[in-house]
Amino acid sequence: MTAALAVVTTSGLEDGVPRSRGEGAGEVVVERGPGAAYHMFVVMEDLVEKLKLLRFEEEFLRKSNLKAPSRHYFALPTNPGEQFYMFCTLAAWLINKAGHPFEQPQEYDDPNATISNILSELRSFGRTADFPPSKLKTGCGEHVCYVLDCLAEEALKYIGFTWKRPVYPVEELEEESVAEDDAELTLNKVDEEFVEEETDNEENFIDLNVLKAQTYHLDMNETAKQEDILESTTDAAEWSLEVERVLPQLKVTIRTDNKDWRIHVDQMHQHKNGIESALKETKGFLDKLHNEITRTLEKIGSREKYINNQLENLVQEYRAAQAQLSEAKERYQQGNGGVTERTRLLSEVMEELEKVKQEMEEKGSSMTDGAPLVKIKQSLTKLKQETVEMDIRIGIVEHTLLQSRLKEKSNMTRDMHATVIPEPAAGFY
Repeated sequence: MTAALAVVTTSGLEDGVPRSRGEGAGEVVVERGPGAAYHMFVVMEDLVEKLKLLRFEEEFLRKSNLKAPSRHYFALPTNPGEQFYMFCTLAAWLINKAGHPFEQPQEYDDPNATISNILSELRSFGRTADFPPSKLKTGCGEHVCYVLDCLAEEALKYIGFTWKRPVYPVEELEEESVAEDDAELTLNKVDEEFVEEETDNEENFIDLNVLKAQTYHLDMNETAKQEDILESTTDAAEWSLEVERVLPQLKVTIRTDNKDWRIHVDQMHQHKNGIESALKETKGFLDKLHNEITRTLEKIGSREKYINNQLENLVQEYRAAQAQLSEAKERYQQGNGGVTERTRLLSEVMEELEKVKQEMEEKGSSMTDGAPLVKIKQSLTKLKQETVEMDIRIGIVEHTLLQSRLKEKSNMTRDMHATVIPEPAAGFY
């Protein structure tokens, strides 16, 4: 079974991953069949068998204190974090088994770095990985199964394992007694003897003359034996005792083998007969049940018609009341719409009123407050002081101006007198 699955896995696909239209490199395009969705389950079962050949339970699970994964552990999503950690640790162990040194990843390592390292090791074995690394982050799916299956194959190649033809064990039958061992006969022995006789007859050439001579000698021997039997002198009592003594050894017991197709055919016939007999019994009950159900449905239909006829007036009144109710609901909805509109207007008016009240309060508070009046008085006193100072400055400026004018006038008069005085007088002086 494992060998057949391995042959299907390696020969049906180039790299173990089913291709769809447009995937992969090159111009060769393979369409995904209807069974491609279940291919990863086959690959996963192959992987479990290969891991058993690598003794991963003793060398990996017990050392890492991990639970044994199921046959479809990496094919179905159960716990992404746990599955991703299991995938990384198992891939690292398989890479080490394949002869390449690889550090065991830890739980808090960067997943992108771990995945890139695993894919680089996979490519170093000559395997293709033409899918995005993010497909491996979930820890399950066809790509995860493909990577682990390729690493398991490389590990098996490294340890020198080769697939051989399966050797089926010979089923030993239970011995009832030593005396009856030679007398027992099984269907497997009969089939084997029959096959051996057929092969011997096919291998040997048939000679008609030899066959005629053999038949002639056999006929002569039989006639001689018949004549001897006619002249028998055996005692009847001794013969019966001998028959009783040899009878248990002559018993032929054919043991039933559950793997024999004849038993399966007999079981199929027995089941068919049982189904036919049960069908005959149940068909009558089902017919009775069908008749009762049809009669009951007819009664229900007739009573329903009678009730509808009797309650037709009430039904009409109910319909009229239903129509009035619908009209009242429409009027209520219209009135409710008007109420909501008026409520909105009322809220706007109330907001404006609040604003006016606030302005009035501000103006009233400003009118009753004496602080502005005090400020005005202070400014008036300050203005008076400034006017007094300005008057003083103006007087000082007028006085200085007057002095400058008088001085200028005196200078002018003196100049005038100096020009009028005669020269002798001037000489006198």
